[in-house]
Amino acid sequence: MGSKISIITATYNSSATVRDTLESVKCQTYKSVEHIIVDGLSTDLTLDIVRHFPHVHKIISEKDKGIYDAMNKGIAMCSGDIIGILNSDDIYANSHVLEKVAAAFESESIDALYADLFYVDHADTDKVIRYWKSGKFQPKSFYYGWMPPHPTFFVRKKLYDQFGGFNLSLRSSADYELMLRFLLKNNVPATYLPETIVKMRVGGMSNHNLANRFKANREDRIAWQLNGLEPYFFTIPLKPLRKLGQYIFK
Repeated sequence: MGSKISIITATYNSSATVRDTLESVKCQTYKSVEHIIVDGLSTDLTLDIVRHFPHVHKIISEKDKGIYDAMNKGIAMCSGDIIGILNSDDIYANSHVLEKVAAAFESESIDALYADLFYVDHADTDKVIRYWKSGKFQPKSFYYGWMPPHPTFFVRKKLYDQFGGFNLSLRSSADYELMLRFLLKNNVPATYLPETIVKMRVGGMSNHNLANRFKANREDRIAWQLNGLEPYFFTIPLKPLRKLGQYIFK
């Protein structure tokens, strides 16, 4: 049957979008999948919608300290060998995504995988706004403002056990810090799956407005410091600038 994949979805008043997320996991052709919902005490219909999807294995709903805290709770609950995180307003691009992810882990000696991502219109998920083409993995790329899109990032559970989960002192760059820690600081072998596997609705926390972008930029610098790494003088400013090309090549 192959390795079990655990998918974590953190929710909070996500009733407008979570059905699409759940459907995209439910329809996967790869069946050795554990879908875990970590809810932050939603007051809308989120949990009612979730309970209509019998493929969901575990649901918890309790107060948390934000999305990264919810993700850490999900990681602790996982029984799969491979872990992926799909946000409650994101969807898998097609029904074969997890099958291809599993095949890559089986065929190569890797502990991590990432792929490409579409930013899509919030109402029309077929309308592409930006195309995040990741490219092949080279650790030095981090110094040139590169990072893989976190919703496409799959890792073996043993890495979380070995290197820890998300750092809750960061509000918007905890995913960046975690990937720096895994891929650059600890040289985890990763492979690039050259396909678009996730559609992300526009309007995320770190890029919603200029003020949030400034805060994220400051946290990016802290992410390097937390890992005892020294970026180049242009590394942090270059990171948001690299995204400009995503609007052109789509």
